[in-house]
Amino acid sequence: MSNSYILTDNLSVKDGVLFFGGRSTKELAEKYGTPLYLMDEKRIRQNCCEYRDALKEFFGDDSCALYASKAASFVGIYRIISQEGLGADVVSSGEIHTALKAGFPMENAYFQGNNKTDWDIAYAMDNGVGYFVCDNVEEVDAIDKIAAEKGLKQKILLRLTPGIDPHTYDEVCTGKVDSKFGTAIETGQAMEITAHALSKPNIILCGFHCHVGSMVFDSDVFLRSAEIMLQFISDVKNKLGFEAGILDLGGGYGVRYVSSQPVISIRENIKEVAKFIKAKCSELGISRPSIRLEPGRSIVADAGITLYTVGTVKKITDYKNYVSIDGGMTDNPRYALYESKYTVVPADKTDEPATMECDLVGRCCESGDIIQPKVMFPGSVCRGDLVAVLTTGAYNYSMASNYNRIPRPPVVMVNGDEDYIAVKRESLEDLTLNDI
Repeated sequence: MSNSYILTDNLSVKDGVLFFGGRSTKELAEKYGTPLYLMDEKRIRQNCCEYRDALKEFFGDDSCALYASKAASFVGIYRIISQEGLGADVVSSGEIHTALKAGFPMENAYFQGNNKTDWDIAYAMDNGVGYFVCDNVEEVDAIDKIAAEKGLKQKILLRLTPGIDPHTYDEVCTGKVDSKFGTAIETGQAMEITAHALSKPNIILCGFHCHVGSMVFDSDVFLRSAEIMLQFISDVKNKLGFEAGILDLGGGYGVRYVSSQPVISIRENIKEVAKFIKAKCSELGISRPSIRLEPGRSIVADAGITLYTVGTVKKITDYKNYVSIDGGMTDNPRYALYESKYTVVPADKTDEPATMECDLVGRCCESGDIIQPKVMFPGSVCRGDLVAVLTTGAYNYSMASNYNRIPRPPVVMVNGDEDYIAVKRESLEDLTLNDI
């Protein structure tokens, strides 16, 4: 096989076996079984440091990265991001609870979401969540009311939609005017909600937030967003006398799922964004706000792979071939949802020529249970072989389900010569714990 599957420097090959984070995938699969999520702790920390250090260098100590928890939320990840100096973007009471279990400092948590219930709001306040990112007028009113009942003043950002299309999947595009998220600037409603929030006695408006989409490989979308958001900040200052102290530009930098996608420098992209923002603030006569970014995928995606064991190989003469594995859409639904591209590796036969085209499919009773179509495998692929799907650290464990009553795989961290279980494999008994 070619080396096109060596997407990152934490992947390598020795004696035909794929190594991840310096560890043999074959040995790890034998130790923990499959399906198996593997995550490289060293890589996660490196990715955190790249954001932290670049923001500090180009924006100063008052700016920071917030890890977008929805990419992968479990207790261990919050310990790591806290140790590396990142805040957390949380989108549910469940993510807040998980962060609390890790001892995460909740004053550094930002609570997102387009439809927080009154219970969610009260739970977040009771547990000291630092900021709410408010999506709409109803939420502003609910926060003000619940904060009054609790005798506190709650810090918020307002989520706005700048009306930008990042030209990625429609399913992950969130910055258009007609998005379900945020309040549109173009329609005048953003100015209205800003005035409304400023009138509330139990709310402290700290600034504004936007997020336009995911999987972008340069800073163009951030520059376009920043220009619109900074102009809005200037307009608010002139009209309402309020100058935003925080501007959260969201997340979105892409990662390599396949070799055709580019390698990007987070540092150089942040440098470009910082240069633009500083110049634009000077032009508009406003103070530079404290900047937030929300990396999720680019923190954990390339720090993860998934290992599977081949079950059946079905060859339909003159039609196509199927290789079935012991996992599927229950542990990785992204192809079913978005037709997401992945790099697939015969992890214990990397030295054999790839001569057979096949669809890699799962074990679920669902025709759409496909991990990746048109994969090239060695012709010798057979039951018991090991398969690795790369770049699965984001939106795989976090989107996993128990469809067909299939238990979810464990998450195992590798860190140098060590490996440890971060999330236990679900048992059959776990599946019925809440049944009555």
